[in-house]
Amino acid sequence: MWYLCVFYHRLLDYRKPEFESLADLFGAFGDKRSSDFNTQDKVLQWRLPKHHHPDSPFHFVHLPYEDVARKIANRSILVKGIYELWGEGNDFEELEEAVKSYPDERKLPYLEYESTFKITVDSFGKVLSLQEQNERIQGLSYIPFKGRVNLKNPDHNFWLMETDENETNNGLPPVVKRRIFFGREIGGADRKLIPMYQLKTRNYLGPTAMDAEMAFLMANQAQAAPGKLVYDPFVGTGSILVSAAHFGAMTMGADIDIRVVRDGRGPDCNVWSNFKQYGLPMPIGLLRADNNLPPWRPGLKEVFDGIICDPPYGVRAGGRKSGGRKLLKGIVSPYTVPDDKRADHIPSTATYTLVECVHDLLDLAARMLVMGGRLVFFYPVLREDGSVETHFPEHPCFKLVATSEQMLSSRYSRVLLTMVKTSLYMEELALAARIKHLEFRENHLKWLENGNLHSSVFSPADAESGDSKVSKGSKLKYRGKYV
Repeated sequence: MWYLCVFYHRLLDYRKPEFESLADLFGAFGDKRSSDFNTQDKVLQWRLPKHHHPDSPFHFVHLPYEDVARKIANRSILVKGIYELWGEGNDFEELEEAVKSYPDERKLPYLEYESTFKITVDSFGKVLSLQEQNERIQGLSYIPFKGRVNLKNPDHNFWLMETDENETNNGLPPVVKRRIFFGREIGGADRKLIPMYQLKTRNYLGPTAMDAEMAFLMANQAQAAPGKLVYDPFVGTGSILVSAAHFGAMTMGADIDIRVVRDGRGPDCNVWSNFKQYGLPMPIGLLRADNNLPPWRPGLKEVFDGIICDPPYGVRAGGRKSGGRKLLKGIVSPYTVPDDKRADHIPSTATYTLVECVHDLLDLAARMLVMGGRLVFFYPVLREDGSVETHFPEHPCFKLVATSEQMLSSRYSRVLLTMVKTSLYMEELALAARIKHLEFRENHLKWLENGNLHSSVFSPADAESGDSKVSKGSKLKYRGKYV
């Protein structure tokens, strides 16, 4: 059945990938166990309303059941609401004709005497006064509502939504003609999560703590849910694992800095206190571990259902791996820390380039994810002349199912990559992955291997050049911002 999906007008590249990940989680594509992990046919049908821009918040989506639509809407971060559309039109006369022609067997169950209802008037691109809203509600008198009005806790919510008629850029996606929608609400997002988990109220924070909204989006992309185990190999202060735990997943993390995972800023200000602050289940373990030298015993495979992380790519923080410069250069030999010094010992570390970090991350995920498990991580991108580098890391065990770009400046963006494990880990695949890694390193931008992404992002060349031309690959701005 076709439903009207209304998105929040923000993080435009993330809207459909998040929706489709949740649709897969809640069974919109059938039983996962019999799908043979074929992700190629797991694509929802989408279409735009008449005269709407692709960036419009209004989309039609085809879903198999109303229960799936409700679960997606109630969990999503970027879906404002999903509605059973009773009618649409360019004006109120056309809307009335459409609503009257909608089948009675679909309408009458929600118009009974015993039920309560509420009508909400909403608009996009303009503001309606209270008087205008009341006039529009009075204009729906042709709908035979028999129940009582209940504004606080109604049985059924109905929405009248309209768009502004504008072809010029008023800071929002252009609409050639006015469009009015009326429908019954199936479900809507709980945006209270964002202020509840916002970073400014977080007990323990670090310089790379993930924004709450983005952390929840990453958890949705990874399909975090009760009974699943989610791992973050660059856990830091635990922001990503907090969002996964909120959705009921078991969590586990690791970081190379033992001071972060063990000490924090004291017994009441550490990673564990962040989980305690929100009443969430504690992680089953936090490890001092190196992504370059993983701590897992040989032969251990397929443990995690999802791996979610924000690798250190050298903008706010650089990557580190075990071994000081002298040890890596062979100037000194490997040594064993005496027992009496182990409690306070902080191991030496060396620079960890992004290319090496991403290769190790893909190898870890290929080994440790279950079949069908998801790897979700951010990857930095530099734009040259407005075009974007689209050569992303690859691995024979994974299929890339979603890419979502977030512009952070005119030259720099980060892309959220979502990969699904489709093949079992074998030594021949590991060898093929190593070959792909070498090709990737050879063909990719120099900043990736040399580790000078920070200087590329914050170089004086990033200042506005005065050329106001928008290149073909540039992303649109709305009200002066990338959304």
